[in-house]
Amino acid sequence: QVQLVESGGGLVQVGGSLRLSCTASGRTFSIFNMGWFRQAPGKEREFVAAASRSGGNTDYVDSVKGRFTISRDNAKSTLYLQMNSLKPEDTAVYYCAADTEVPSALRLAATYDYWGQGTQVTVSS
Repeated sequence: QVQLVESGGGLVQVGGSLRLSCTASGRTFSIFNMGWFRQAPGKEREFVAAASRSGGNTDYVDSVKGRFTISRDNAKSTLYLQMNSLKPEDTAVYYCAADTEVPSALRLAATYDYWGQGTQVTVSS
């Protein structure tokens, strides 16, 4: 079992920055890919960013490229998402996810078998 706890969400103005953290506990040695997904009210959950176990392979949804940076510190079992130049359309609940089975496509939600409870990010204009 793996437990994921997100933190770092909050209210920020347009153009501001936030850094989300996701700390894993339990069988952390079994984690391969880790990713961030988000869900805005009335919309489906969407992929945001993900990183392979080493962090050497990353993927981003086009709408956040150049503004968001994903990283992971395996020694601390923590995944980060640095979010800069935030826009109102970034407002959503952000979820951390971990894949403990055969690593697959980074942006495919179905491959992730553990999820955090989510953290709210609100960008005000």
